Parts: sequence; C-alpha cells; structure tokens
Amino acid sequence: MNLDLEQAVAAVPRRFPPWSVLTSGSDAASAQQAVGPGPAGGANPPSPHDPTDAVYAAARMLCTNGAANGANLQAAVFAYNHSDTYATEVIALAISYGQTQAQTVAAGTAGGIAVDWALAQVGTPYIWGGESPGVGFDCSGLVQAAYEVAGITLSRVAQDQFDAGPQLPAGTPLQPGDLVFFGGGPGDVSHVGLYADMENGRTVMVDAPHTGAYVRVEPFPTTPGAAWGASDVYVGATRLVQ
Repeated sequence: MNLDLEQAVAAVPRRFPPWSVLTSGSDAASAQQAVGPGPAGGANPPSPHDPTDAVYAAARMLCTNGAANGANLQAAVFAYNHSDTYATEVIALAISYGQTQAQTVAAGTAGGIAVDWALAQVGTPYIWGGESPGVGFDCSGLVQAAYEVAGITLSRVAQDQFDAGPQLPAGTPLQPGDLVFFGGGPGDVSHVGLYADMENGRTVMVDAPHTGAYVRVEPFPTTPGAAWGASDVYVGATRLVQ
C-alpha cells in the first residue's frame, strides 16, 4: 500500500490496537512476530509514534493474520475488527492512495481484488453507460472498472465479456471475482455481476442491477437455465485467472 506518511501516522491510533497489545501480554508471541525486529529507519526501541515502526507493525500484523503476499487481505483486516464493511472500506481507502493491490500481489488473486473493489462501490447509483466510482455504474461498467483495478482489461459490454471467457463448466464451484451472466441464453447475455460469497446458505453476487437501483449484493441461482429476475435466466460463469 502506498500510504501518504501523514495519513499513515494519523490512522494508526484509530485503526490499530494499542501498542501494548502488540508488544506485551498474553499475545506476546504473535506480537513479536507482528512488530519486529524494528525496520531500518525506525525508533529504538520501536514506537507507535514513529511512522516507519507504525507502518511496518501494521503490515506485519496483516501478514500474521493471513495477508502475506496478498493471500487473503480481506480476511486479515476482518480479523482485527470483525466487520466486513470495515474491511471493505479499509481496502478501498488503500486503493485510493494510487497503488492498486494488483501491483503488489500475485496475479492469481485478481478475482479477489476485483470483487473487494466492487463491494466497496455498494450504494453507488445505477447509470446506463456508467463506469465511474461515486457517480454511477451499469452492470458491465462495474465489472470492467473492478478488473481494471486488478490489472486486467475487459471488454465493455456484458455479451462481449461472456464471449471472452474462459467459461466454467456447469457445476464448477465459484470463486470470488468469477463473472456470472444472465439473459436469454449464451447468445443473448444482458447482465453480469461478480460472485462474492455464500450468505445464509445462498450464493450472492455484487452487481449494478437496473435503472432506479444501486450497486448491491443479491442472491442468484447457479444452475444454467434457472430463472432470474422478471424474464432472464442464469447463463453461466467465467473465470479470468485460472
């Protein structure tokens, strides 16, 4: 993450546990793993008021919680505050500083990066032809923008995104960031979303649904041909990184 120094320092007291939790007490072993030895340029002994120490402690704690090499950043942030909304907001804030996660993690996590970014857009108005954060998206514009953050260029319309594949065989377990498509059939795709997760036993996606609505998380069927919406069916899914 490419954090501005003053922002990083200001964020530490509010976004991170008390320094004593990281340096002593019953969690001493994990604390030592999180904190150091202190990085070059930091204070001696390490201090939460030193920006170098603070940023490295934050990064090491995230790695301890499973985010090493970008493996599961969403879960690592969630481990601190146990709030999906908080984790999504933090990741979106990191992206906004100008260096995308795709520049620092393995390409295989592109789907996770894309869906995390899309989830951060929940509440943005649907606008036909929209592709701008904070302004509006249509379905394929949201998908295209999300994967652009992850370093992958997509076609602009849902049918072209489906045709580009690679398409998943029916019954393949979905992974976060897989594209899921709807319409009259494989040659008549009219809607696309990003698979997000399972919620209360239901498969859910994040999508920009239709005029008058907002980017949201909603359930969908995973059997090709199953009815979805007023007149569409679930067509299938693609996975951009195998």
